[in-house]
Amino acid sequence: MPIDLKRRGSGVLMHISSLPGPVGLGDLGPSAHAFASWLAQAGQRWWQTLPVNPMDSGGSPYQSPSAFAGEPLFISLERLGEDGWLEAGDISDFVSGAAAQADVNKAAALRWPLLRKAWRIFQELRPPAAAAAFDDFCAEQSVWLDDYALFAALKRDHQGRPWTQWEPAYRDRQAPAMEQARRVHADEIGLQRFLQWQFHRQWLALKTAANDNGIGLIGDVPIFVAQDSADVWAARELFDLDDEGRPRHVAGVPPDYFSAEGQMWGNPLYRWDLHRATAYRWWVARFWRILQLFDLVRVDHFIGFHRYWEIPGDAPSALTGRYQPGPGAHFFEVLRDQLGSLPVIAEDLGVLTPEVTEMRRGLGIPGMQVIQFCFGDGAVEPQDYPEDTVAYTGTHDNDTMRGWIESVRPGAGDGVHTSHEEERRRALAFGARYDPDPVRGLIEGVWATPARLAIAPVQDLLNLGSEARMNTPGTVGGRNWLFRVDPAALTPDLALGLLSLTQRHQRG
Repeated sequence: MPIDLKRRGSGVLMHISSLPGPVGLGDLGPSAHAFASWLAQAGQRWWQTLPVNPMDSGGSPYQSPSAFAGEPLFISLERLGEDGWLEAGDISDFVSGAAAQADVNKAAALRWPLLRKAWRIFQELRPPAAAAAFDDFCAEQSVWLDDYALFAALKRDHQGRPWTQWEPAYRDRQAPAMEQARRVHADEIGLQRFLQWQFHRQWLALKTAANDNGIGLIGDVPIFVAQDSADVWAARELFDLDDEGRPRHVAGVPPDYFSAEGQMWGNPLYRWDLHRATAYRWWVARFWRILQLFDLVRVDHFIGFHRYWEIPGDAPSALTGRYQPGPGAHFFEVLRDQLGSLPVIAEDLGVLTPEVTEMRRGLGIPGMQVIQFCFGDGAVEPQDYPEDTVAYTGTHDNDTMRGWIESVRPGAGDGVHTSHEEERRRALAFGARYDPDPVRGLIEGVWATPARLAIAPVQDLLNLGSEARMNTPGTVGGRNWLFRVDPAALTPDLALGLLSLTQRHQRG
């Protein structure tokens, strides 16, 4: 669909894993298509997701074993059955009922045997048209697919151990070992390619249906990639690693709103000099791939392209880090030259410098504002948002709006809570201009801003509390990545209310 960020619009943030349905996780089947239709009924123009790359064992999409591949667990079993790769009896026990929370491990236990069966059936039948389409996909995507499929096969053969713990011949990708691995693991490599083809086909079917309803899809590109990934294993020279593949330095951020000690993410850092020497070839391929799947892309941690926080690999915390220069505007200019356009949103939250804002505006890229951050001293208040902004009630890293409002109470007795209570008081006063319910009032306040695009997480539309929070930065496990929508929650009345709100503020 045509991308026009010069028009006012609005949308909803919900990850695929949060869609309602059975089998442990949301997927690309009927519930995804139903949500796209619901958004159209609600007058929305955008559906934003988190990264759709394979998740880690905790369900996080931000520590993926591939920056290119799609999550196989998002493949719809119903769609596989419709295409003839599963039999009706295979899935009848799995497509009824609903799971209250996302559970990546349960989903893997239930889905993987059927995904493998689908591959076997495809091999047995191998109808000419489907086989030709599969071969064409493998050829088109070979720039990343070959390495990913081999990496996934070797990782399974090594019982999931990180690639830095493999035998040196496999760890270092020695040619004889790679040739042998391709022979020995040919079936597993074929399975991985088949699943990526199925993800691609099902995703494009969803995208076409959404676009036909006037809904654009917004994706998410994390700036860094996981250490234990096909990307780092296949291109070690592009990352700051020692001779055994371990990071010399890792990514993170200094002390911020979320953590007094900063955050130590652990991702290896790029050797930007080598990326630049190759005209950012790896990055061009990465954006080429994601723009096949999405109409618009949020670039996570945009600040890091100006300067990033470098932490020694053996440091106990992020406090010992230091800033280093990023590739700057030249990086985005090369991508735009190579790809023809660059429909991106800059996630420019955090401690901004004038240089970051100047770089973003010079590139013509919209930035972000989150209303929860807009009532402290010196913050840009919602009515003053620039037009070249995407305004949010919250993101996947924030508490829900209801949870945020209820988390701070008067009389806490310390300076931090007193400061937060003053922000809360200002927020409630702002929301009360629009609606006596504080959550509905603040959502409408975001829709009323001058920002050309307004987005709310689905949890805020449903007025849910902290129990529905998607992620708490700096923490692992717990309740992160568990949220799923109740199948009965997305009602026609809720769509009608969102449509009315959207029309009131000329975002339809």
